[in-house]
Amino acid sequence: MRAALLIQRWYRQYAARLEMRRRCTWNIFQSIEYSGEQDHIKLYNFFGYLMDHFTPASDEKNLICHLFRETEVSHDVDLERCFCYKNIDVPDGYNGPHLSFPLTVSNVTDLVQAFKNKQKLHARYVLQLLGNTWTLLRLMPNISHVSTCKHKEITICGDLHGHLEDLLLVFYKNGFPSAETPYVFNGDFVDRGKESIEILMVLFAFMLLYPHDLHLNRGNHEDHIVNLRYGFTKEVLGKYRVHGKKILKLLQKIFSWLPLATVIDQKVLILHGGISDKTDLNLISKLDRHRFVSSFQPLKRSGASLRLKEVALDPDEDNVSIGRRRVQSLTHRTALRHRQDLPRHSVHSESRRTGRSVEDELREKRRLAGLSLSSSSEPDSTELLETDEWKQIVDVLWSDPMSQNGCVPNKVRGGGCYWGPDVTQNVLDRHKLQLLIRSHECKQEGYEFCHNGRVLTIFSASNYYDIGSNRGAYIRLGPDLIPHFKQFQASRTTRELTLRQSVGRTERSALQALRMQLFAHKSALIRQFQEYDPKCTGLVSLKNWAVVVEMVLHLSLPWRVLRSQLVTSCTQDGLLNYHDWVNELSIIQSNTEIANTSLLETLYKHHSNLETIFRMIDTDHSGLISFEEFHQTWKLLSSHLQTDISDKAIADLAESIDFNKDGSIDINEFMEAFRLVEHCRAERQPLPSPNSPE
Repeated sequence: MRAALLIQRWYRQYAARLEMRRRCTWNIFQSIEYSGEQDHIKLYNFFGYLMDHFTPASDEKNLICHLFRETEVSHDVDLERCFCYKNIDVPDGYNGPHLSFPLTVSNVTDLVQAFKNKQKLHARYVLQLLGNTWTLLRLMPNISHVSTCKHKEITICGDLHGHLEDLLLVFYKNGFPSAETPYVFNGDFVDRGKESIEILMVLFAFMLLYPHDLHLNRGNHEDHIVNLRYGFTKEVLGKYRVHGKKILKLLQKIFSWLPLATVIDQKVLILHGGISDKTDLNLISKLDRHRFVSSFQPLKRSGASLRLKEVALDPDEDNVSIGRRRVQSLTHRTALRHRQDLPRHSVHSESRRTGRSVEDELREKRRLAGLSLSSSSEPDSTELLETDEWKQIVDVLWSDPMSQNGCVPNKVRGGGCYWGPDVTQNVLDRHKLQLLIRSHECKQEGYEFCHNGRVLTIFSASNYYDIGSNRGAYIRLGPDLIPHFKQFQASRTTRELTLRQSVGRTERSALQALRMQLFAHKSALIRQFQEYDPKCTGLVSLKNWAVVVEMVLHLSLPWRVLRSQLVTSCTQDGLLNYHDWVNELSIIQSNTEIANTSLLETLYKHHSNLETIFRMIDTDHSGLISFEEFHQTWKLLSSHLQTDISDKAIADLAESIDFNKDGSIDINEFMEAFRLVEHCRAERQPLPSPNSPE
């Protein structure tokens, strides 16, 4: 008995340590992910600032103005003519799936089998399928209503994020969509994964086949501005080089027509992100959803831009800290006055030269742009209505639940809100609902209840951060409206590893990603360490080390727990030589020889922002930009960062990465080459064999 108790005690301690490591790893992945979303929203807000405050002839404004223009093809007839597939021939040598319309069951099952075998659907069929999908979606309401009366169970899936393997596994376990097996897919079909277009083709095909039995909700990643950063734009252009631009333009229209929510038996509400204290399903059901092409972009009337500015929290307002880096929410404190904390590099530079105040300079910019100086006056009723509608959509797509009561800006993501149990109760009771099912957040087990069981998160992309990082799950809901969960893990590799081996693998991957973040901020780390080292000894205590890394990265991680993983050597007095520690982080270098080390660090730290700007400037999607465009890109990035990068440094960088010396830069190869070293470094670390103890 004594031996059994000792073994039991040892096992509990062992399991507790593994769970602590697993949760710590999870926090690292999630903090870095949300940090990237904040950076993207900051970058887009900067672009909006340029559009609002710079003259029409401004080079910086001209680079990104196409993002803010109304859709080039606004009339449905023009759109159908522009994206006509009939003049696209399918070559005789094409061995992929063939589609005939209206679709048949064999067409769709053949399509699934072809994608399973890594075949590609021809662009003609892609455009034809998208055209039919767009026609169908325009007939659908903003909120789909589904009944379980004639069905045994409805299956609900969460985020897929380009993980076709997860979708196929769900179909294998649960069956293909049909009148007997209805499905609701709750948004975020694209980005991050490598097979987003295949997922869309499969889901759209089944929806055309069973329009009353397969329901799609829009997610925050069904947004062309988000797609620029998170991979879907690159995926489509890589797979369809000739017709990729047409496909993306049509998908932009389709995304705007996706329904915003689904209600089952008038009791269960399904939407992607969440709700707020202002959520009104009656208003959501009546708004023109297709007019909101991007959740980043409020509607604009013709003439002067009506892009809404965000203002910082007033110091006397209540604020709830969620424990991560803070940025402004997309919908928080929307106002028409100028925001004081937006990046103003060019305006400040101009004001320093002329001696005028920033406010005077902004007024002058508005005058030169032909905008009314009284534009900050009270908006009219039409504008307020459009703003309310836009807020409703942003909250539905971006919000997350929190444990505290109330509703506060979602500063972790930078968009939507955090809402508490009281808000859930009020909204559900007001609309006579009993359960809210949402997605939007990766969960380790694939699902999670909160708010006294009235909010349920479902996430269907397994191995989201790395192999073994999380399970996927889907829900089966019958007439009793009691959710039944089915979990899965798509990777066979993960299933072959023990729990300890799986945790060890994902932990190493998370620590590698964290070291990359530390390396990207090494200059800021050195500066902060020196603040804690007034005598310039080069040493700091481990306590001060933890304070500094949190001060610089703002990731709200348990640094003292991570210290043993990140700090390999200390003095006998428990002090850290921070110069040596920072040098140890510098194991990741670009393949490109760059003499300017500050430029290299800027490149590494902001390479995601840089790639996003590249793709915005590359309007023809050729993957090539000229030296002049490259120079303008860097100037735009430096203006966003409020840093100075010399023209010579930019020119040297451009010449060094123009490998074939043709006078243009292949941005895809450049960014991929920059990341290639990271992947190689990570892959060099030996993975545990199934028989190894770790």
